[in-house]
Amino acid sequence: MHPVLLALIAFLAGLCLPAPPARAQDLPFRLPPGFRIEVFAGGLGSPRFMAVDPAGTLLVSIPGQGRVVALPDRDGDGRADALITVAESLDRPHGLAFRDGALHVAETGRVLRFRYDPAALKAAEPVVVVPNLPPGGGHWTRTIAFGPDGRLYVSVGSSCNVCREQDPRRAAIIRYEADGSGETVFASGIRNAVGIAFHPGTGRLWATVNERDWRGDDLPPDYITEVKEGGFYGWPDCFVAGGRPVPDDRSAGSGGCPPMAMPTIEIQAHSAPLGLAFYTGRLFPPEYRGSLFVAYQGSWNRSVPTGYKVVRVPFQNGTPGAMEDFATGWLADGRVHGRPIDLAVGADGALYLTDQSAARVYRISYRP
Repeated sequence: MHPVLLALIAFLAGLCLPAPPARAQDLPFRLPPGFRIEVFAGGLGSPRFMAVDPAGTLLVSIPGQGRVVALPDRDGDGRADALITVAESLDRPHGLAFRDGALHVAETGRVLRFRYDPAALKAAEPVVVVPNLPPGGGHWTRTIAFGPDGRLYVSVGSSCNVCREQDPRRAAIIRYEADGSGETVFASGIRNAVGIAFHPGTGRLWATVNERDWRGDDLPPDYITEVKEGGFYGWPDCFVAGGRPVPDDRSAGSGGCPPMAMPTIEIQAHSAPLGLAFYTGRLFPPEYRGSLFVAYQGSWNRSVPTGYKVVRVPFQNGTPGAMEDFATGWLADGRVHGRPIDLAVGADGALYLTDQSAARVYRISYRP
């Protein structure tokens, strides 16, 4: 082939290749003094939610690949040594949780329990704990957590933006006994509570909630809230703005708002808060212990982008204080550099963060 033609082909091929991902130190991240963020693992596809196994190894779900992977750091240098498949051939696995050494995985339509080997980093002998969750839909992720009562809590998002669901388990948080029996709707009218976590002191359930779209840039607020048992949070008929219920005229039969539970913390509409974690480690300064960290995936239904960051909510005696930015920089100079998804406190006291679009897990540590 002619040398000029070969050069032209190479040039065009180069245009089609994706740019190499930026390193953490090359991105405009901003954290409080003493904190640093580094890439713990990369090349993960689209990582979502995490859990720490009984031996301290970080596990991550990758729904698009149908698998759960482990990221061991055996030499303790703050970087994963390997990527090991723990379980595969799953149907969009998302939420992960451990109880009595067993790994629980929430697929889009059921919850599985695996016998787990923390030395081999392998899950085997799956047993279906919850067999018939409403699958798929506009919000297909299923998130799980075990409460201090030993029960299993499952978050199921709505199938749509605004509609009347036929299945009462949609737009709700469901509670089960640990063996999957005793199904109860714990709270309803929650459009899409992607993240759920229990306060380590009070034992109360907290959630991040993504509210409805197509009502402009600033309505309705997304929110972070303590979830009250039996509480109804308004969807689809109403939402809360400025501490007041607001009817949504797009919901058939809306003639005012029924009694509603008020969200604890309203945040900028379309921030898309997802993963959340209470800080229980000892690596961060004492004032950070017990704080709630929340990852904002970032907007799509807004003319001016918002979100793309991690915030901190300090707690005092179980009561939240004023929220503040903790890690920013995924949205800089009008450009989006990633989409923060989930947070987990590692056995080493560091805070781990998945970034779906950058295919990474970051490690946030503190060094005075």
